[in-house]
Amino acid sequence: MLRAVIIDDEHKGQQVLKTMLQKYCTNVEIVALADSATTGKHAIETHNPDIVFLDIEMPFQTGFDLLQSFERIDFKVVFVTAHSQYAVKAIKYNPLDYLLKPINIAELKLTIAKAERTQTIF
Repeated sequence: MLRAVIIDDEHKGQQVLKTMLQKYCTNVEIVALADSATTGKHAIETHNPDIVFLDIEMPFQTGFDLLQSFERIDFKVVFVTAHSQYAVKAIKYNPLDYLLKPINIAELKLTIAKAERTQTIF
């Protein structure tokens, strides 16, 4: 089971992704929802997720700002955004994937399958 945090400033975006994961990716447990970089950082530090679904454009701080605030990123990052122009910058953060809104169910399933294949077993 993959533990996930969803960070998106739009409530609708959070709920759509949460519903899709619950319906089509039953091996994902959503442990927290956050609506900003600040609340997202707290959720990550509190819940230690395997995977973080991260919006890029948010008020006050971007998803990139959030990632830069970590000394070490020990979770998989999936950027979820309506903006394709950030893809090149996103590569610098070595994301698991980059999903464009509206999210395609088949692409989401492939992303989760990739996350499972790369999950480290201790």
